[in-house]
Amino acid sequence: MVDDQKNMRKTLSIMLKGAGYDVQVARDGAHAMQLIDGELFDIVVTDLKLGQVDGLDVLRYSREKAPLTEVIVMTAYGTVESAVIAMKMGAHDYIQKPFGEDELLLRVGRAIERRQLSGEIFLMATEFRERYKFENIIGRSRPIREMITRIIRLAPTDTTVLITGESGTGKELVARATHANSKRADHAFVPVNCAAIAEQLLESELFGHQRGAFTGAVSARKGLFEEADGGTFFFDEIASTTPNFQAKLLRVIQDQEIRRLGGNTSIKVNARIIAATNQDLQDAIERKVFREDLYYRLNVARFHMPPLRERKEDIPLLVEHFLVKYQSRFSRTARLDEGVMDHLLAYDYPGNVRELENLIEQGVALAVGGKLRREDIPILADKTHPTGSTLKERVEITEQIAIETTLKSTHSLREAAQVLGLSQTTLWRKLKKYEIEAHED
Repeated sequence: MVDDQKNMRKTLSIMLKGAGYDVQVARDGAHAMQLIDGELFDIVVTDLKLGQVDGLDVLRYSREKAPLTEVIVMTAYGTVESAVIAMKMGAHDYIQKPFGEDELLLRVGRAIERRQLSGEIFLMATEFRERYKFENIIGRSRPIREMITRIIRLAPTDTTVLITGESGTGKELVARATHANSKRADHAFVPVNCAAIAEQLLESELFGHQRGAFTGAVSARKGLFEEADGGTFFFDEIASTTPNFQAKLLRVIQDQEIRRLGGNTSIKVNARIIAATNQDLQDAIERKVFREDLYYRLNVARFHMPPLRERKEDIPLLVEHFLVKYQSRFSRTARLDEGVMDHLLAYDYPGNVRELENLIEQGVALAVGGKLRREDIPILADKTHPTGSTLKERVEITEQIAIETTLKSTHSLREAAQVLGLSQTTLWRKLKKYEIEAHED
């Protein structure tokens, strides 16, 4: 709500809050632009006459920075010409002062309906998704729409980005989409999973080494940071690193240069940094296992990927996406049997989108007669299995059920491993872990 008259701002804010809307007020056009820069709004209601930065400036700025935001302009009696100009510039509606509460709420309600409809059409359009490389970010829920809008706005900058969220929510997809929409898109996107590399090897992997830097270093080797020069470096599971390594990373971010192990010269690197974590970094800072100064360096722009249980309206779209993907991969047809979607919607997915994808992949592989039945989806097939009290326990239970179900419907460990997307060695290790009996090929 943008108006330079304090009483008007207060009155209109009370009206809208009373109707259940979250409202922020701006005292002038410049203040409104600051708010639009920092947050995604569904509706902007602005007076046209605001002083040096007027309502048309706010409208123009909003259309440029947040194209999905609907704008309603308020005009004084007898200034219809200004309202017509605003409508031609892309305003959704205008309302003449003085007006009553019912008229305001009616127009805001219509704008909300259009915002929701245009948002779904805009974000689901094939050409839009192809243009912005969002083919794998599936959903029409509000969190996903806001995520995509923020990516479009922040990607062209070189701002450091921190992505938070539980495992399996799609943090790397956000990082890749940010890179694909940046001015660095023609250069490398270099991901590294910090949790998957031993600490003693991580520094060598990232910074490279000179010949003779350590036993086995028979030649000089370029590090991943140099590979990412001009592009984007993605640190997955950044909280898994040690404070000692974090101090070195902080210097790289600050100085934009690295030094190979065993080397004496600094090498300039120009890479945008994106980091992701499934941990609470504030808690890690309090426990003295994550550096506070690095946290503030990384947390310049932040994305949070919500868990799937908090955006269940996206499940039907995700299911359809994965069905198409795995029908093509397995060269077979499989549609959901009656009632299966209800069960999929009722489940909480401790493993998030990754778990849903695995369930659909297994279901398509096991489907009989072109129908994906409840018994073809491991987690739905055995509701009598204990649910587990922690996330780790629930994920392990899901994994165990998936392995047992797949073994029953396949003819060899090689086939079962292929269906599960595991190597035979990994499958054997999990069989031993869960004490599942099976015979070798």
